[in-house]
This record gives sequence, structure tokens and C-alpha cells, in this order.
Amino acid sequence: EPISALDVSIRAQVLNLMNKLKAEKNLTYLFIAHDLSVVRFIADRIAVIHLGEIVEIADSETLFRCPLHPYTISAVPMPDPVVERTRRAIVYDPSKLDQSGALRSLREIRPGHFVFATDKEMEGYEKKLAEIENAKNQ
Repeated sequence: EPISALDVSIRAQVLNLMNKLKAEKNLTYLFIAHDLSVVRFIADRIAVIHLGEIVEIADSETLFRCPLHPYTISAVPMPDPVVERTRRAIVYDPSKLDQSGALRSLREIRPGHFVFATDKEMEGYEKKLAEIENAKNQ
């Protein structure tokens, strides 16, 4: 993690410089970090990785607005400090996923948003996505 050992003010300066150079020079970075709030600030697209496998890919706003994979949900911080302070930690438990032996693959659930899932899991993600979108429209 390129900025993890830096104090907050230096970290902010480095991230702002990276964003400035990205815009001015049309650069692309491969930025690897554990702190998703920092990743959100620097990245246009995010791939969430668990045990060496990508479990979800989306543009950064989509990923934070609508995380679908249980590991992503457990890792995404809530932007509301009151909610985050009172939120119970979500521990990702892969044994609660589909254990039928069906193959998982990265599947596109909406344009540019991919989730590592089986057919059965995709049905659940599609249902969850529909519920989220219905709640936003009300």
C-alpha cells in the first residue's frame, strides 16, 4: 500500500497529486490498497479481491452505492459516521454461499458491474439489485 505509512496530511497531498497527474497526463494507475475509502477517492473502477480472486468489479460510485457480493459488503465503509459507529461488523463467511459445487465466474449483473457467482447466487443478487433500485425510485 503506497500511502499507508504516511500521516494524514501527507497522504492527502500524495493522493491529490496522483489525481492531478491522472487528469493532466491521462494516466492510468493500478492502485492496490486495503482502505476502500482511499481507493474510492483515487479510482474510477474498483476490483474487490478475496483470497486472490476478484469477487466484484464496478465503477467506484456503483460499488459504494450498491455493493452486492457479501465480501464487498463487509468491506465497504458507510459514509454516515453515526451509522458506521453503530454498525455491527459483517464477517464474510464463504460457507454461506452456494455450496452445490456449481461453478462460479465473473458475471455481468448490469453494464460494467460484475459479480463472482453461481447461477443460483446471481438470482439472489438480481433480486437484491431490484430491491435497491425500487427503494431508490420510491
